[in-house]
Amino acid sequence: MRFETTIQRIVETEGIGLHSGAAVRMRLRPAPPSTGIVFLRTDLENFAIAASWRNVARVSYATSLMRQGVLISTTEHLLSVLYSMGIDNVFVEIDNLEVPILDGSGQPFVELLREAGLKTYRRRKRYLRIRRPVLIEAAGKRITILPAERFVLTCEVEFDHPLVGRQSIDLEVTPERYASDIAPARTFGFERDLDQLRNMGLIRGASLENAVCFNSHRVLNPSGLRFPDECCRHKALDLIGDLALIGRPLLGHVIAERAGHAMHVALVAKIMSDPRLYEILSFDQLASRVVDALVS
Repeated sequence: MRFETTIQRIVETEGIGLHSGAAVRMRLRPAPPSTGIVFLRTDLENFAIAASWRNVARVSYATSLMRQGVLISTTEHLLSVLYSMGIDNVFVEIDNLEVPILDGSGQPFVELLREAGLKTYRRRKRYLRIRRPVLIEAAGKRITILPAERFVLTCEVEFDHPLVGRQSIDLEVTPERYASDIAPARTFGFERDLDQLRNMGLIRGASLENAVCFNSHRVLNPSGLRFPDECCRHKALDLIGDLALIGRPLLGHVIAERAGHAMHVALVAKIMSDPRLYEILSFDQLASRVVDALVS
């Protein structure tokens, strides 16, 4: 896309938080050029928290943002959809501390954006292009980003379960491909871990209506899986949501091997803390480089 975007009209939804179990209403509202994605806590006099790597608070079982002690939790699904569907500017009005989980995937948010429509501004979109390889690794997990002229994602997961095991997906992230191949994948968990998570004060709003659950040998959801590799696809969804904290459309090849939220956010922080690792380009500058490369 050459120019910045927002949504055409206000849309809203409501549900519960996956971890808090609290009821929440959320409304997406058009925002001016160069606003970015900004959460507004309507229960706290529209206190604003930008979706930025600088505001990351917690990254254990979800990615939370905080500013001046005010929290927005479980942001990754919504951010993943906004980022992948090309929405640059939007106000996210929310009346509680956690984004609604809805059905556990990004699909309801994709449908919400289709209802909202797309508005294009005349301000040129600016892309962040990776110039040098960046690597984060620890305890057998790794995430790398390599220079590329597109946003490409390779994601690999491995879980000790007969229906999961090792899975991988490799794709260029476009709105069309994301909507069909990534957005419908739901968050997931294992029955063996449920008591521990609840004792930690998590998943109070979880059910088979908003998450996939595996027992020792089968899927407990009556409808089964949406994809044979739904776990890997959902991890890719989460990864994109954390990369959205860069704040600009990304050009690079991200390779995630058994990584999680903490590692995703560490990669973003490492990139953004070193201007030598990236450059900011307009669509026209990018197109000109591609043409020059083809001619040469």
